Amino acid sequence: MRIDQFKLEEFFAKYEFKVEYLLCSSDCESWTIEELLDLGPYYKEELNNLWLGYTESEGDLQLRKEISKIYTTIDEDNILVFSGAEEGIFIFMNVFLNKGDHIIVQYPAYQSLFEIANSIGCEVSYWNMVVDKDWDLKIEDLRASIRSNTKAIILNFPHNPTGFIPDKEKYRKIVDLAEEHDIYLFSDEVYRYLEYKKKDRLPAACDIYENALSLGVMSKTFGLAGLRIGWIASDDIELLDKLQSFKHYTTICNSAPSEYLATIALENKNYLIERNLEIIGTNLELLDEFFEVYDEFFDWYRPKAGSIAFPKLKIDQNIEEFCLDLLDKEGVLLMPSTKYNYGKKHFRIGFGRINMPEALEKLEKYMKGNF
Repeated sequence: MRIDQFKLEEFFAKYEFKVEYLLCSSDCESWTIEELLDLGPYYKEELNNLWLGYTESEGDLQLRKEISKIYTTIDEDNILVFSGAEEGIFIFMNVFLNKGDHIIVQYPAYQSLFEIANSIGCEVSYWNMVVDKDWDLKIEDLRASIRSNTKAIILNFPHNPTGFIPDKEKYRKIVDLAEEHDIYLFSDEVYRYLEYKKKDRLPAACDIYENALSLGVMSKTFGLAGLRIGWIASDDIELLDKLQSFKHYTTICNSAPSEYLATIALENKNYLIERNLEIIGTNLELLDEFFEVYDEFFDWYRPKAGSIAFPKLKIDQNIEEFCLDLLDKEGVLLMPSTKYNYGKKHFRIGFGRINMPEALEKLEKYMKGNF
């Protein structure tokens, strides 16, 4: 397999652990092991007695039972656990797609959602988001992209990097189009449950369409990226079995401590989610104020969910130059849209961390000193 460089992850590999302020992080504030173990009276003892041998390839049974509670029609037998969401994406693409197949990808997108298909030799069409006052998608553009060899539509709601969610009527139209043309849906739902208004939460794709796969992970909504635990939920047991067989060539099984800690987190998911939504809400108010003050420099498209947004730089400057100059002068890292292969004017800003106000103060200092 020959595959292009993963621009976003290469950017993080270069800067993430060397900068003072990571103002483009996609995850929420993380937790310590001690904090997780303190959520129940027996967790510490159970972890101390955990057997560190190989684990079940499909994922620990209790973990899969907890994951299944996120869904309405899915049980533990319809879930396959991976070492992070990335492994799930990689295995799905390699198992399900063949050279010459056509897929449609919501765009901009996390690069692996289209690049792996490109490397296989698939034909890839991009369902481009449009933006005026807010981000949106046009159903007619999706309909026009469907071909006789279209095998999958790749969705991501809530969306990385814009925080966009369609209304339920538009979402239903997407599912209906897929069903009408017998197309699979691969639905990246790693920010689900971070909707600012519960009424905006969409049903999981796997709960409303038999040919859908829903991707989840502990990294984003739950703030536990270091566990490296992700999963795919689907009604298609036969396809899940094929994914599991391919997994024998990648990680074989998952980390036992990670699976146990993920189980603890999901048993207490409401507590974790509420804390992260509180951090996000506080930080969003600060961002609203900042972008109102600097309206002549930025277009601010307020997200509907998640811990990231995708504003636009309005002045005549390349966004990568802007981001690197900010990094050099103030030690603050933003993610330029060039790392999404999406022009030279947008940037990703993250607001799921408790130190975001300090990072925003540094950004404001930079704006005052340079413009």
